[in-house]
Amino acid sequence: MEVWILLALAPVFLGLIGLEAWYWRKRRPGQYSLRDTLSNAALALMHQASDALAWLIVIGLYYAVYAHRLFDLPASAWTIAALFVAQDFFYYWFHRASHRIRWLWASHVTHHSSERLNLSTAFRQSLTYPISGMWVFWLPLAWIGFEPKHIVAVVAINLAFQFFVHTEAVGKLGWLEKVFNTPSHHRVHHARNPKYIDRNYAGVLIVWDKLFGTYVEEAADTPCEYGIVGQIRSHNPIRLTFHEWIAMFADAWRARGLRGALGQLFGPPERSLAHLDQTRSE
Repeated sequence: MEVWILLALAPVFLGLIGLEAWYWRKRRPGQYSLRDTLSNAALALMHQASDALAWLIVIGLYYAVYAHRLFDLPASAWTIAALFVAQDFFYYWFHRASHRIRWLWASHVTHHSSERLNLSTAFRQSLTYPISGMWVFWLPLAWIGFEPKHIVAVVAINLAFQFFVHTEAVGKLGWLEKVFNTPSHHRVHHARNPKYIDRNYAGVLIVWDKLFGTYVEEAADTPCEYGIVGQIRSHNPIRLTFHEWIAMFADAWRARGLRGALGQLFGPPERSLAHLDQTRSE
């Protein structure tokens, strides 16, 4: 269901990308790059194929968990609203873990690897999310009592919303900034400035960042610099997908002992041996 919802919205997404590219054509010619945009499109297609296959495999697990649910929650406006908020809460923790646990970062780094931020960047996703375990974070929703098909639909709606925050064409949005994830908040999230890095993990609601201490406001005197620490400059979708997995397993192989290897696989990304070697040489 997730794939079908996102595919149904594809004409809207593509139309807005075209409109944004036209908007920036004379104002900021380098905002869009054909190679970067085509790379994003290829990554999106690869991601959607792996995501569809993953849901076919794991949906049975969701229903197995749902069979032991705590509550019977019939579909209604109230339960769907509750599911929307609960899923967004779990999305926050998934997203935060994706920046703080290297196994998850190995997938998520693909999304952050562009040095541009535009609507096409939302398409820049990894086909390895099922391997890193994104689907695990929604399982508690089935245990609580939300039907799996509704969970999948709400996940898709959450991800669709996030397409619209990948832009520099929209400024701050007044009171909406206090409650919702906005382009301003998400520009901070994509920035590699020390002040901004690993902040604003929101999906739809920014309130989780404000509650859990990860919120930073976009500052006029600190323009966002996009990309990742240790930037990979490639438009090859295969390299963009697997470069961190390869580096992670190489670091685990040369780490000292089992504890060191596990630290490379599941510790914070900045503790990678490659990153530490780079830091020492600077």
